[in-house]
Amino acid sequence: MTIATDPQARRPDTVWTEHVTFIDRIPRSIAMAGIMIAFLAVWQLVHISGLVSPIILPGPWETGEDIVFVAKNLASGGYMLGALWITVKEVIYGFAIALAIGFTLGVLVGEFTFGERAVLPYLVAIDTMPKVAFAPIFLAWLGFGISSKVALAAFIATFPIVVGTAAGLHAADENARALFRTMGASRWQTLFKMKLPLGMPQMFTGLKIAAVGVMAGAITGEFLGGGKGFGELIRVAASQLNTPRVFSLIIFLSLLGLALFWTVVWLERRLVFWQRSGAGKFG
Repeated sequence: MTIATDPQARRPDTVWTEHVTFIDRIPRSIAMAGIMIAFLAVWQLVHISGLVSPIILPGPWETGEDIVFVAKNLASGGYMLGALWITVKEVIYGFAIALAIGFTLGVLVGEFTFGERAVLPYLVAIDTMPKVAFAPIFLAWLGFGISSKVALAAFIATFPIVVGTAAGLHAADENARALFRTMGASRWQTLFKMKLPLGMPQMFTGLKIAAVGVMAGAITGEFLGGGKGFGELIRVAASQLNTPRVFSLIIFLSLLGLALFWTVVWLERRLVFWQRSGAGKFG
């Protein structure tokens, strides 16, 4: 009797390798560039076909020219730079307030039974309400200045942080909890030295969602309650049927939102260094 010495012959039949398709092997930069080119091509075809009025949908070239105009205005310190700075302050202040309130409520819900039973139902009920409906209330309470916009931005961004924090506190398995109990760790020691570090991936997931929502809250507040930020510039441009200006301002707002989002991703990579797959999923 002979024994097979070929490694392939001794490999179990259950061993398999994941098949990577051609589209998954395309480099990220090339894939993103291809999608952008295809989007611009379709946009140009729709524009020149006349299916949509140029007033409603300007062409990519007209929009590109207006993007250059807005960029020059920002670079030269024009009036748009002041408007952008107001929107930046609304977003940063709103995100900071949402982080403070969301983390506190998340610890209350995730760590204490009272919070889960008595506080969480009210938070869910408030989150199911349309956030835009609260804008007139914030305007009546805080006026037409920056405070009402910050309040609406924080209001929209708070709940994802609450959910992420509460879910993170439940991420530790029972073995880790039992180990800390065996070592005689107090409740606060267990919270700060075990639950919070292990729950950081879930917390950062909530922060990423909040980073997207806080921008929507600030701009919505400017739409509905006046203001002097980029949202007001968009409202004025739309009332004048200056659609290229609306598109270009929206693009710069998206860059601001991306900057905040990637800042959160950068912090996640630095702090959640033991979970590269989660921290680098968007990087």
